[in-house]
Amino acid sequence: QLQASGGGLVQAGGSLRLSCAASGRAFSSYTMEWFRQAPGREREFVAAIRWSSDSPWYADSAKGRFTIARDVAKNTVYLQLNRLKPEDTAVYYCAAAREDDRIKVAPDDMDYWGKGTQVTVSS
Repeated sequence: QLQASGGGLVQAGGSLRLSCAASGRAFSSYTMEWFRQAPGREREFVAAIRWSSDSPWYADSAKGRFTIARDVAKNTVYLQLNRLKPEDTAVYYCAAAREDDRIKVAPDDMDYWGKGTQVTVSS
């Protein structure tokens, strides 16, 4: 089970930290990922990190502003959102995909999803 939290309303330029708590099974052989979905748009990849390593991957829209990190002891993955823009407004979802040689970025490739958390950025 994946439980996302930490969303909220923030002004442009502000920051939020999202958390994704994993429970119920071992995710040590999974890649943990964040996606987002804005109204009327498709769900899109934001960032990913493997439990087995500390190497992150980011969508171009997230590079330089967002940071993904994991806390193995707490079974939690974080997404730090900095310098937020109104176009970052979306429901943010955490997901898990069985680890592979490549990072999977398509929503259909995810094996587990958590419920989303709303991020709203006002201008």
